[in-house]
Amino acid sequence: MQTEDEDEASCEEYVARSDFTGSSTDQLSFSRGDRLLVHAKPSSEWWWAELQGVIGYVPASYMSQDAAGEEEEDPSIEDPWQDEEYFGNYGTLRLHLEMLSDKSRTEAYRQVILSNSASLSSKRVMDLGCGTGIISLFCAQLARPSMVYAVEASSMAEYTRQLVKQNGYDEVVTVLQGRAEEIELPEQVDVLVSEWMGNCLLFEFMVESVLLARDRWLRNGGTMWPSSAALTFVPCQADSYYAEKMAFWERPYGLDFTPLQPLAQQEFFTKPKFSHIIEPCDCLAAPCDVISFDMYTLQVGDLEEMKGQFHFCVEKSGVFHGFTAWFTVCFESLEAGGATVELNTGPNSGPTHWKQTLFMLDRPVSVCAGDSISGTIVLQRNPVWRRHMTVTLHWTIKGSTDNPDNSQAGTKSFPMWR
Repeated sequence: MQTEDEDEASCEEYVARSDFTGSSTDQLSFSRGDRLLVHAKPSSEWWWAELQGVIGYVPASYMSQDAAGEEEEDPSIEDPWQDEEYFGNYGTLRLHLEMLSDKSRTEAYRQVILSNSASLSSKRVMDLGCGTGIISLFCAQLARPSMVYAVEASSMAEYTRQLVKQNGYDEVVTVLQGRAEEIELPEQVDVLVSEWMGNCLLFEFMVESVLLARDRWLRNGGTMWPSSAALTFVPCQADSYYAEKMAFWERPYGLDFTPLQPLAQQEFFTKPKFSHIIEPCDCLAAPCDVISFDMYTLQVGDLEEMKGQFHFCVEKSGVFHGFTAWFTVCFESLEAGGATVELNTGPNSGPTHWKQTLFMLDRPVSVCAGDSISGTIVLQRNPVWRRHMTVTLHWTIKGSTDNPDNSQAGTKSFPMWR
């Protein structure tokens, strides 16, 4: 029989790298610097830990091992931007194949260049995070600007140089390898273009590099592409996903596996579901923009926490499983009165590699036409790991006059990391 002392000795002590607010009763809440005893590591994402005699699940990425009695490790020793991993991924073809194969995304940027080709002909352009250089090549091919500075931090930059030369545009396009915060240009530019968007619009926070490049290298009166952005939200049904991950455990092969449902909720519904595809018929109300910003006025400090509100009137009876999010970015014309180009990643537009992002409630709620769902959304950047964030949702359901008993409220936080 294992004694209490032996059991404690088998635990490992970890230090919390940042604050975390548990979104369910079996999750621990803790503050940065707290020391936790990790009893078990049932998955790579969630561990079973103890803090001040209370035991629950904690996100593994928030933990840092630290020998007992030593001071908390200085986070600056680690790379808070995780550049090696981040840029390493963009140094391979897998992500570039996915992005180039996304016709809605790539054609939107091509259309921006094509529709502004006359005005671009004498402009200086920076293409930040150029990848394989497709946007820079569109500029050179369709508009012949005076110069395009194609900036890429990953090792793909060497191949981009080859592609530019192979296509005969090396006199127009100059490839610079380095982070936006470190590169030096010989001059300011008239147009700063970048494809910086991530899941739920901000995830991975490449947008910070764009803002820093804007402040350093975009001339007064210059143009930002995209020029504005918005995050869209809608309450939704997710019957098939719920059945696959939760209802499955009710009677598999005629046996009662319901004791596994709390673990399934913890494993599958605590984080957002990336690459979700929502059918328009699964939207329970008309979508609305919950966060929007102007790329000319947005500041790096604004990224630490962004808040929005929503109010939905349920249009049809159904099961409220959660919320789905997507984004839209707009590209203003260089010409007075010119048409704005829009890239919309929602279910009523052409499919994109971003698809949509699903946030599941812990338990589904039946709603009726006429009910209302209102609340707030908070996107909070991780104070240590700068490409990660937490999405916190607060919502209230109010029943209609025909369904007055259907009123309740809820809160849930979703840590977003890879």
